[in-house]
Amino acid sequence: MLSEAERLFLSRRKVGQLATADRRGAPHVVPVCFAVEGEALYITIDEKPKRAGAPLKRLRNIAENPAIAVVIDRYDDDWARLGWVMLRGRADILTEGAEHSRAQALLRARYPQLNDMEIGSLPVIALRTERVTSWGNLAAEP
Repeated sequence: MLSEAERLFLSRRKVGQLATADRRGAPHVVPVCFAVEGEALYITIDEKPKRAGAPLKRLRNIAENPAIAVVIDRYDDDWARLGWVMLRGRADILTEGAEHSRAQALLRARYPQLNDMEIGSLPVIALRTERVTSWGNLAAEP
């Protein structure tokens, strides 16, 4: 589903925007770190400070409405270098098992900051890609 150009673009980006919606369709967008393997995109919940006392809005939304999207983009003042990739699909919340462990390992390899965090027991959002859209110059790098 992802072309080689899209995969390379995603491998060079470190931040994406996760879009979820609750059962009424009210949108919620947050920046996230991610890793891609095959047709799945993984997002871990980490130990950075969160609002205490309630599950994260993104997890509550996915439990109510598993349709999500992630946009990874590149902005540049030279508009010939603009580009983005959007993945849409259904989300699973992984809390244990082989895929959960593999996703955590992929994310730790991509983001060394996670190595100092106890994320092993924290959920991973797995986007099951159903549609990929991209636009712009995915090849341009500085």
